[in-house]
Amino acid sequence: MARMDYYRVLGVSREASEEEIKKAYRALVFEHHPDRNPDSSDAESKIREINAAYEIVGDAEKRRSYDRLFWADEPRADVIDPSVILGEMEAKLFDEGRKELFAVLMKDVTRVKAELNSIRERTVAKQGYDSFLESVVAARAAEIMDDFVTDDMNGRKQRLVEVATEMMLSQGVAKRNDRAGVQTLRHQLDTAFQNGRIHGIASALELFYERR
Repeated sequence: MARMDYYRVLGVSREASEEEIKKAYRALVFEHHPDRNPDSSDAESKIREINAAYEIVGDAEKRRSYDRLFWADEPRADVIDPSVILGEMEAKLFDEGRKELFAVLMKDVTRVKAELNSIRERTVAKQGYDSFLESVVAARAAEIMDDFVTDDMNGRKQRLVEVATEMMLSQGVAKRNDRAGVQTLRHQLDTAFQNGRIHGIASALELFYERR
């Protein structure tokens, strides 16, 4: 199943203005509306596809999120299993979360060094000697994550997860009428981002770690 290009669905370029996107959307709705095509068996599915595309690229914030997630690499036109598509999306969200928290920690070296002292104490207590023990580091990163995440950062994460969920639904990873399935999908994508944040903290800590 090829990944859906919402710009192509609307027949506009990635550089199209908001007005151009709106104009294209209105023209497509007028052309494909089921009321105007009563004999077409594809009219309803086509209009749903058009509406889904406009819901994303017709909204400035969602469009930016979509561009980050979809165009991070060149989309393939070959047939891909939905589970592979989901795995790729989880990886992208993980990387978004990782880069976000890594950048934040790099601006607070004093806190990083303080946390390394705390981690060193826990590690020595657990195994008797100092090392960069990933399980201890990850546990501490999860504990302190909320100290660095702002409301704006969580808002950005929510937008990315919402857009990612919509993209996955368009690819048939879950059915729209399956509320439990959609909720599970959204939770899975959110978890990928959160795990990326934890890894971002751990990566910053590792950068400054010195064994004693």
